[in-house]
Amino acid sequence: MLQGSRNILATISGYSAKPALFEPGEPLFWDDPYISKNMLEAHLNPEHDAASRRPETIDKEINNLITSGTIKPGDRVLDLGCGPGLYASRLCENGIKVTGVDISKRSIDYAVKYAAENSLEINYRCVNFFDIDYVNEFDAVLQAYGELGTFSDEKRDILLAKIHLALKPGGILMFDVTSTAPRPKEGPQNHWYIVDGGFWRPGRHLVLEQHFDYPEDYVRVDQYIVVDEKNISIYRTWIHNYTLNSIKPVLEKAGFHIVHAWNDLAGTPYKEGGDWIAIVARKRTKP
Repeated sequence: MLQGSRNILATISGYSAKPALFEPGEPLFWDDPYISKNMLEAHLNPEHDAASRRPETIDKEINNLITSGTIKPGDRVLDLGCGPGLYASRLCENGIKVTGVDISKRSIDYAVKYAAENSLEINYRCVNFFDIDYVNEFDAVLQAYGELGTFSDEKRDILLAKIHLALKPGGILMFDVTSTAPRPKEGPQNHWYIVDGGFWRPGRHLVLEQHFDYPEDYVRVDQYIVVDEKNISIYRTWIHNYTLNSIKPVLEKAGFHIVHAWNDLAGTPYKEGGDWIAIVARKRTKP
C-alpha cells in the first residue's frame, strides 16, 4: 500500500499499465475488516451471482452430484473455498460428511455459526487451501464457481497435486471453470467513479476499473485501482478460461481422468459454446 499524494498521477499511471500475466495486486478481501464484510454479504445475497451462485442453482448442483452417483450419503467430501458454507451445508443435509476450507475468517465464522444453529456437523477450517496436507482422506473434493481458473498454471498444478494427495484411491474431483466462449473482445476496457462509500472503502474514494485480455493465453484480469484520502491500492482478479480439450491434459498430467463433462454442475449436457465447463474427474491410482 503506497502512502502520499504528490505523485498520485504518476503512481496511477504506473498501476494502469497492463500487468504481467498473473502479476498479483494487493492481498484480496479475505482479511480486510471492511471488504470481507461486503464480500460475505455478496456471498449471502440470493438476488445475484456476484460471489456465490443463487440458492436455487446450488440446490440443482447438489441434487445433480448426488443423483448422478458422483457422491452419496456417507461419503467424506472436502469443500475447497467453501466460503460461508452454502455448498457444505447442503451436502451435510444430504448425509455427506463435509470438511470446509476457506481463507476468509469472516466467512468461516459465519459458516460455523450457521452450522451450530442448524445442528449440522461440519468440520470448518480457516486456512489457505495451498497449505492443506490431507493424505488419502476424502472420497471427493469440490471446488465450485470457477476458483481453479483464478490461478496461474504453476499454482493450479500445485493445487491439483494437493487435491490428488487428499483423495482416497479412486476419489473424485468435482469443479467448474469458465469456458473460452464468453471471453470478451480483446483490448482494455476502462471505467471510473467516485463514491462516498462502496464495496472497497467506507468513506469517499475513487475507483478506476480496467479489464485486460491475454488472448494467446485465454486469460483475463479485472483490475481495480482504489484511491482514498491516504492510500492508493490495486486489486486484481485473474480468470483463466478453458476448453474441454485444454483442461483434459492438465487433469491427466495431475493424475486424473475425466468421468463426466457438463455445461454446469447442475448436469446440463455438455455442448461447445457454453459459458461454463463442469468436470467430474477420478483419481488414477496407477500411471
